[in-house]
Amino acid sequence: MAMDFSPVRIQDLNDDEKPREKALSQGIRALSDAELVALIFGGGLPGMSVVDMARHILRDCDNRVDYLARLTMQELMAKYKGVGPAKAVCLAAAFELGRRNREQMGNGREELIRSSEDVVAIMSPLLDALDYEEFWVLLLSRSNRVKFKRCVSQGGTAATVVDVKLLLKRAIDCLAEGIVLVHNHPSGNPQPSPEDDVLTKNIKEGAKFLGIKVLDHVIIARSRSYSYADEGRI
Repeated sequence: MAMDFSPVRIQDLNDDEKPREKALSQGIRALSDAELVALIFGGGLPGMSVVDMARHILRDCDNRVDYLARLTMQELMAKYKGVGPAKAVCLAAAFELGRRNREQMGNGREELIRSSEDVVAIMSPLLDALDYEEFWVLLLSRSNRVKFKRCVSQGGTAATVVDVKLLLKRAIDCLAEGIVLVHNHPSGNPQPSPEDDVLTKNIKEGAKFLGIKVLDHVIIARSRSYSYADEGRI
């Protein structure tokens, strides 16, 4: 007897198992994490529904959506059978769309820097899920309101190279009165490295010569953070 080795698609499921119909009848918030991932994937594996496939992947991520979001497209394709370029790109696009939504919602509020907690609240949505380092500068007005946020460098999992001259040029171009430096540690360890210390010192000295005050350098490491200002080091 011939065997059917075609993937189990959403439309092949029973009506009470179809996340699309459930979303339409009960609202998108009624869906589980696995059902949302299943909607993005569209099709499963031979003998495995797309919902079960999504459940398997989430279990492997400790049922943490934020852990899943940190996987690169290449890692998804290499690690999970049935996840090819189309599924990996669609999942990455969904997470990126959510990240941009959070960022733009934040941009609707007045962003005032009063403490390192304000910096973390503003920048965590941009940096928390990254598995590589990015270095940003917040460009502030005289009253410490954020005029612009600029990413000045992207790097690997352990370091990123920052051009101090380019960073200060952006501050001058925006007529910033003060700046806050921010970068992430994908490792989850918020402690600054010796290289971080040297870079902070060089930027502070260059900014002082230009009449620009460096208010803080904040390192974001998943759910933890480190502030040079809070530690009395800036």
